[in-house]
Amino acid sequence: MDEVAVKGLHRINVRDGNGEPDEAVLEIRYRKIRVMPPIGKQKHYPALTLTVIRAEERGTPKNRKKVEWKLITDLPVVSRADAIEKLRWYALRWKIEVFHKILKSGCKAEESKLRTAQRLTNLVAVFCILSWRVFWMTMLNRATPEAPPNLALTPTEIAVLDRLVHDRPKARRRTLSHYLTKIARLGGYLARASDPPPGNSVMWRGLSRLTDIALGATVGAEIVGN
Repeated sequence: MDEVAVKGLHRINVRDGNGEPDEAVLEIRYRKIRVMPPIGKQKHYPALTLTVIRAEERGTPKNRKKVEWKLITDLPVVSRADAIEKLRWYALRWKIEVFHKILKSGCKAEESKLRTAQRLTNLVAVFCILSWRVFWMTMLNRATPEAPPNLALTPTEIAVLDRLVHDRPKARRRTLSHYLTKIARLGGYLARASDPPPGNSVMWRGLSRLTDIALGATVGAEIVGN
């Protein structure tokens, strides 16, 4: 890849070792390669035409490691825009991993005892929505903490949180972050001044408890009404 000319530049936002925002300018190179199968299997498998993408940061940054990505893909890459598209997909890999962690550990999708593929498909579809909501709310709390709470919560959820989790002295005004922190507190988050924003684990535990309580209250109200 050192022999390949730079096909373009791409800027990305990163964070240094202290968590401070930084910017990296990447030099993009790409070329096609032909990969042969092992000698003993060449009669059974064809050769593959793949594209190698290399994105290497210009210069030497301070307080963090130099960004250097090497990707191999069988998708078409014939322009700088195609290469940047694949780099952006790759940059989402950690978010995808976190989503699957919520799906497996939070929703416990792998512990289901369903016996048909259709039932399992329906269950996983619902779990995907729940996992997305947990991840979305966790990221909202960091990206737009001052937004109104109804951006992510229903009036019923807000009312239940007000009943379950009492406001602390000198509490901030009722923002989205204020209520999402209440959910995290239901999941074991201590909400100390020095604590970082709540993560996905305490958020899914808090939402699970909130859902259980809300469902129990709804069922109890229906019984009393009948």
